[in-house]
Amino acid sequence: MMDIALITAGQMYRYFLRQVLVGDGRRPGRTPLKTAQHDAGVPVGRWMRRGLPALGLVLGAEVTEAQLRSLFGEGRHPDADRLVAERLAAGKKPAAARRTGALGGKVKVTGADLVFRPQPTLQLLWALGDEETRKAIEAAHERAIAIVLAWIEDDVAVIRYGAQGIHRTRPAHGLVVARFRHYKARSGMPLLHDHLLLSLKGQRPKDGVWGAVHSTALLESAVAASALHNEVVMAEACEALGLASEPRTVTPGRRPVMEVAGVPHELIRWTSRRSAQIAACLTDLEHEYVTATDDGNLKFGPEVSERTRAKLNRIAALKTRPAKLRPRSLTQLREDWRDSARTFLAAGADLIDSLLELARAAARAIRARVAAAAVDVGLAAGAITATVFVMNEDGCFHRRHLLAEARRHLALVQRGRRRDPGLDDQIVAAAISTHCLDITEPKTVRGLEADYRLYTARWSLSDLTDRRRPPTPAPDPDRQPPADPGEPAAPRPPDQKAGEWEIPRLAPQYERAALAGAVVREKLRTTTTVRGRAYDVVAHQQAAMPEQLLAPAAADPEHDDQEPDAGRRETIDLTALRALRESRTDVEALDLTAERLCHLQNAFSKAADDSRIRADRYAEQDDADGAQPVRQDDQRAHRPQEPGPHRGREAGH
Repeated sequence: MMDIALITAGQMYRYFLRQVLVGDGRRPGRTPLKTAQHDAGVPVGRWMRRGLPALGLVLGAEVTEAQLRSLFGEGRHPDADRLVAERLAAGKKPAAARRTGALGGKVKVTGADLVFRPQPTLQLLWALGDEETRKAIEAAHERAIAIVLAWIEDDVAVIRYGAQGIHRTRPAHGLVVARFRHYKARSGMPLLHDHLLLSLKGQRPKDGVWGAVHSTALLESAVAASALHNEVVMAEACEALGLASEPRTVTPGRRPVMEVAGVPHELIRWTSRRSAQIAACLTDLEHEYVTATDDGNLKFGPEVSERTRAKLNRIAALKTRPAKLRPRSLTQLREDWRDSARTFLAAGADLIDSLLELARAAARAIRARVAAAAVDVGLAAGAITATVFVMNEDGCFHRRHLLAEARRHLALVQRGRRRDPGLDDQIVAAAISTHCLDITEPKTVRGLEADYRLYTARWSLSDLTDRRRPPTPAPDPDRQPPADPGEPAAPRPPDQKAGEWEIPRLAPQYERAALAGAVVREKLRTTTTVRGRAYDVVAHQQAAMPEQLLAPAAADPEHDDQEPDAGRRETIDLTALRALRESRTDVEALDLTAERLCHLQNAFSKAADDSRIRADRYAEQDDADGAQPVRQDDQRAHRPQEPGPHRGREAGH
C-alpha cells in the first residue's frame, strides 16, 4: 500500500521534523533530530535515487536536519547554507551568494510524503517470524519501493515550463528521496512502513535549469503506484519464503485484497485493537452528546451530524491514546509482540511458532492446483476494461485507471509469483487497441498526451450490466418497501416503526464489475481464436476468477461415479468467500470450468432481462400516473485517492 501527501513550505518545520520523522511520535523541544530518532528507536534517514549526484549528495548518506529544512522547508539546495557561506567567503555579494543555493523559482509545494507499507499478513510474518523471515520481507519491501520509484521517475514525474506549463519534460537525472523507516504504529502494534520524502525539484535535460515536478501528476498516479507496490512486495516475499497469496474480502461487496494464504484473520484483529477502543469510546461520546441537557432542554441536539461525529472521533482518539512507551529496539519489540500475540490467541504459542509453516502448507496446496501462472493478455485486457468501465459513473476513464486495474488483475492471477516486466503495459495496450474507444476532445495541449486521453468501452453498457433503475416513488411511512421493485409496497408490520425496515439496494459496484468481467472473458473465450485455435485459458480462469462469484458444489464421495443431474443447475454463491475466510484458504474455490462460466453468463443475462421487465412495468405505471424523473444508478468514479494527511496510516490499514 502507498499513501501520498504533499509537503508545503513551512509544514516541514511544524509537522514532519516535530512528529513524523521521529517515529510518528513527538519530538522534545531543543532535541537534535538524530538524538530524537535514537531515543524513539528508529534509524536515521538516508538519501536515495538517481538525482543525488546533481545535488552533490551520496547514496545512503545520512539525512541531516539542516538539509531537510533547506530542501523541503524552503525548496532550496539541501546544502544551501554551506554554498552561500563559501560564496560569501569568496567575496560575492549577499544577493549573488544566495542565488547559488536556489533550485529554480520559489514554490509552495516542496515535496511529497510517500508512505509504503506491506499487506497486514506480511506485517504479521515480519513481526512474529524468525530473523530470516524478517530480513526476507524487508528485502521484498525495499525491492518494491525501488520499482515503484523507478516507475515514477521514468513514466510519471514531469517538469512543466513555458506559458501556462505548455511544455513538459522528464527530469534529466531522476529524483531525490529521503527515506525514513519506522517499525510500529502509534498504538505500539507492528507496522513496518517507510516515509519517503520526495523532492519536487528536477533539472530539465536541454538547458539544465531547475524546475518544479508537477504534483498533480503524482496524485493522479497514486492508485497505480499503490497497486504496483502491493503486487511486487507480495510476489517478492512469496518467492523468497515459498508462500502464495489469496484474495480475501474485508468489506462485503468491495474489492478483495491479496493476502498471504494460511495466515489466520484472528491475528489481524490482534493488530487492530486500537480501532476497536476508539469505536467504543466514540459510541459513549455520541450517547452523551444526544442526551446532555441544560435546564431540562437538550444541550446540543437530538442527532449527531457528520461534522460533529468527526470531532467526537478525534476526542475519542485522544482519550484512548495509550501512554508513551519507552523506546525499545526492534529485537525487544519483536519479543513483546510475540508474547502479546500468544496471550491474545486461544491457540497461543503453537499457532505463533508454526505460522510460517501453516502459510507454506497453504501455498503448496494452491500451487498444486494452479501449476503455472498463465496470463492471457487478451482475456486480461477484456476483464480490466469491463471492470473499469462499469465502476466509472459515466463509463469514461484514462490510461492510468486501466494500468491500476491491470496490476490488481496480475496480483490476483499470479498468486504470489513474479511476472515478466512490462506485462501490465502489454495488457493496457491490448485493452486500448481492442476494447476501448478514444473519445478525447482536447481543449488543451495536455489533453493530447497519451496519459490524458479519454476512453470508453466499445461495448454498449447493456451488454455487461443493466444500470437502469425504475423511478423511485415518494416514500410512504406506513408502507414497507417491497423486496421486488415490481411488486406494490406492503403494509408496515405493527411491530415496526417508520424507517425500521431495510431498503432494498442493488449489488455493490465491485460485484457488478466482476460479473461484467466474467461475461467478457467468456465471450472472448468462445469467439476469439489465435493461430487457428481457441484461447487455452483453463489455468488462467482457475487463477484469476474472483472466488466470491462461484462456489463449486462439494463432491459426494458415495455418488462420485454417477452422472450429474441434467436438470440441476449450479447457483451463483456471492457469500462463498465467507466460508473460505474461515478455512483460511481458497483452494476449494479454484475448480472452475467453461460450463460454470457459461452458466454465470446466462444467469447474469436473465437478471438483466428481469430488470428490464420491471422497468417497463414502472414505465407503464408512469404513463398513467404522470411522468417522474428517473434516478440513474451512478457508480462511484474509479479515480485516484484524494490527497490527504496519510489517510490509510491513521486508520491503521
